[in-house]
Amino acid sequence: MLGKIISIFEEQVFIKLAIDINNQTNLINLHVVLEDETKKIVGEIVNIDQEKMTVNIVGELKNQAFIAGVSSKPSFKAKVRIITLPELELILGKQQPSKGETFFGFSNVYQNYRINVSINDFFSNHFAILGNSGSGKSCTVASIFQKLFISTSTPPLRSSILIFDAFGEYTNAFSTLKQYNPSILYKTYTTNIKYADTEILKIPLWLLDVDDLALLLEVTTPNQLPIIEKALKLVPILTGNNEETIKNKNDIIARALEDILLSGQNSTKIRDQVIAVLTKFNTPELNLQTQIIQPGYVRTLKQCLFIDKTGKFQEIELVTEFVRSYINTEDQMENPKKSDECFYTLKDLEEAMDFALISEGILKSEKVYDLANVLSVRLHSLANSDAKCYFDYDEYINKTDYIRSLFTDKMTNGKCQIVNFNINYVDDRMAKVMAKVISKMIFSLATENGNRGSVPFHIIVEEAHRYIQNDSDTSIIGYNIFDRITKEGRKYGVFLGVITQRPSELSDTVISQCSNFVVLRTRHPKDLDYIKNMVPNVSIEIVQQLKSLQPGNCVAFGSAFKVPVSMHVEFPNPAPNSSNVDLETIWYQ
Repeated sequence: MLGKIISIFEEQVFIKLAIDINNQTNLINLHVVLEDETKKIVGEIVNIDQEKMTVNIVGELKNQAFIAGVSSKPSFKAKVRIITLPELELILGKQQPSKGETFFGFSNVYQNYRINVSINDFFSNHFAILGNSGSGKSCTVASIFQKLFISTSTPPLRSSILIFDAFGEYTNAFSTLKQYNPSILYKTYTTNIKYADTEILKIPLWLLDVDDLALLLEVTTPNQLPIIEKALKLVPILTGNNEETIKNKNDIIARALEDILLSGQNSTKIRDQVIAVLTKFNTPELNLQTQIIQPGYVRTLKQCLFIDKTGKFQEIELVTEFVRSYINTEDQMENPKKSDECFYTLKDLEEAMDFALISEGILKSEKVYDLANVLSVRLHSLANSDAKCYFDYDEYINKTDYIRSLFTDKMTNGKCQIVNFNINYVDDRMAKVMAKVISKMIFSLATENGNRGSVPFHIIVEEAHRYIQNDSDTSIIGYNIFDRITKEGRKYGVFLGVITQRPSELSDTVISQCSNFVVLRTRHPKDLDYIKNMVPNVSIEIVQQLKSLQPGNCVAFGSAFKVPVSMHVEFPNPAPNSSNVDLETIWYQ
């Protein structure tokens, strides 16, 4: 017996030692059993000196099972002893992984004790891997997923894991998995368009809806959304250069010109706006040089815009009637074919955006026009930048086939279990858009699956604090896709894994919905406070441990762990490309 209970306060038990502590190995973090005739309470030693020790109650042993949490306190007559191996197995699990378990690492408290984790309990929930730079996050992630595929003879061949790789670190860690089993397939995409060593990540433009384009074009107010909606409505109508397309373009231009001509503004302003519209928007049939034929003479449309010395627009009625002749009275614009059934390019969308501006009559309001014109300018910049190649998809494909293609190995036509998106070569804004758009497609596909949850997806986001933030998405489009996935994804089989060195910069909703946490060394006071306040089941003792953990060591807790577990995760083989620069070699070679 270790000693006698002298005090119980809330979840802490204070014990007067009956042993010579100098003859003992380190007892800190060992589990003890406080046992009497009716119950066995389990505690963890958190503090000790020459005369007494402090034990935190963590649960109870009952009917050959461990029940986490505090339902009752030990009696003062309870005997205090070190936990036995069979009892410890009820808490930390058996040494050999059973079916449905994967090996994580070795306990830091019990030497060489293997920590095996239930696949359902860990991977059927959202999880977070946290830790400062240099603490071993990338190696921990690589090790966890390597062990998932090689620690048992039956790897998860039907898994679908996507990694948004902020630094392109993981290809080295996962590309050799097929050596263990040829059915394990790994695929990587790159955003490096200058020195592409693999397939470039491309997103079909027509699969982007209003919300996606709002993110891509950095919408700042909901008032800009109707312009995007209008552009998406127009793009299938305006795609191409056939007779029907020109007729529709003429209709849009004519309606805009009619609004200007009947606006009641002064003649000079009407003329200038008509010229401005026809300079930018015109067709072979309707432009400033289009001829207006009258009995006895022929003049161009531009010539009919003449204003006399008195400031009057003499031919306004003539021009108005001429313009009206191009308006399609059947109004076929109201029922276009859906944009997701139409192949189009950024140039097509740019033209549709421009036509949407005049179609909505925005030219009549300079303030509203300026707000909407920002979208046109941003779209034009994108269409003429190197980034356009990320939306330059070769042929039409629907959403289901696109997602399927992401997970298909082109060499074997087999199913890839891990797909890595190397987003290291685009700026944070574009990387965030890519991550959100693809994640939204996957979530949408999962929600449309009639056999709910039958095709699970895992979305792993490295450097998550750069992409999963408290953004303005909710105020602009009504939701943040990562918040929605963490709140609703589990029932559809979509799970999020966030990896970050700055948890305090993450979305509060996302971190609050994570059920499992693997936390490596964390020292920043703001991050420690955030973990303490936002993460469930975190004690002050755990927070203190996080400050001094060695690289590769972590504290894991959550639904997959009956108690918080301090462990060492084995170094992955091969390791990710995440090592520090060797200045000694580089500087002095």
